[in-house]
Amino acid sequence: MRLKDIGEFGLIKRFRDKIKTDNSVVKGSGDDCAVLKLDKDNYQLFTCDMIIEGVDFKKTVDPALVGRKALAISISDISACAGIPRHAVVSLGLPLAMPVSRVDRLAKGLFSLAKKYRINIVGGDISSADKLIIDVSMLGVVEKKNLCLRSGAKTGDIIMVTGSLGGSIKGKHLKFEPRLKEARYLVNNFKINSMIDISDGLLQDLSHILEQSSAGAVMYEKLIPLSREARGVDDALSSGEEFELLLTASRDQANRIIKSSKYRFTPIGEIMPKAFGLRTINYKNEYSRIKSRGFKHF
Repeated sequence: MRLKDIGEFGLIKRFRDKIKTDNSVVKGSGDDCAVLKLDKDNYQLFTCDMIIEGVDFKKTVDPALVGRKALAISISDISACAGIPRHAVVSLGLPLAMPVSRVDRLAKGLFSLAKKYRINIVGGDISSADKLIIDVSMLGVVEKKNLCLRSGAKTGDIIMVTGSLGGSIKGKHLKFEPRLKEARYLVNNFKINSMIDISDGLLQDLSHILEQSSAGAVMYEKLIPLSREARGVDDALSSGEEFELLLTASRDQANRIIKSSKYRFTPIGEIMPKAFGLRTINYKNEYSRIKSRGFKHF
């Protein structure tokens, strides 16, 4: 058996089944962040993300955008749990032939975004590599009352997204703004039952919520907000690296959220009982039972 036979999520499950944690861990593997005990009012959030040349960005991309993206992905994870990013360590794998000027550009993108979000970069590691690799580990803080996970979706919840979807490969995946302000606005003003950021595609990330919440869902294709770069609704359903928030809330809370004018939140579906599975309703009002699809590393 090889990695391609079990896939990315099969491998994650093999690791997860072997992981044992003590009572300092509130939530381990399986969400956007690990959740750790901190003090009587707050939890510590912990996440890490790696991006690799040729997989997550092209060699020809401006290194400043690469450095920015590396940090922004982890900020997005913290946002999905409704937290505030605080500290990060950054590890770099660098080709020996890489010009120092390109490394300086990478650092500029990284440090500029860290300054914008008041994140302290407190260390890291450097090694030689065949191609550029950046790994960011980040700590954040969230109030216990505000913590959002994937596991809280309830039958009858309205499914909502921020922004628009599709065509991220045309530039958004390098220049997106983490939805930190939107996440904090939500939890400070409404009751959110579940939340995730869309990194692997709308269908696949919704499937993570459904799995963790033991639920089903229906989505209305005509309600999905398409970006100008989207090639159509299928692209919006499976396009990875959107880094928009995907969330669920009760119908009453959703109505209040949608009426709020501060940010854009679009309703796209409803949480259903688990036996319903995952279905879409197309423009002809026809049901289609679908399987999760989106980006997978292998």
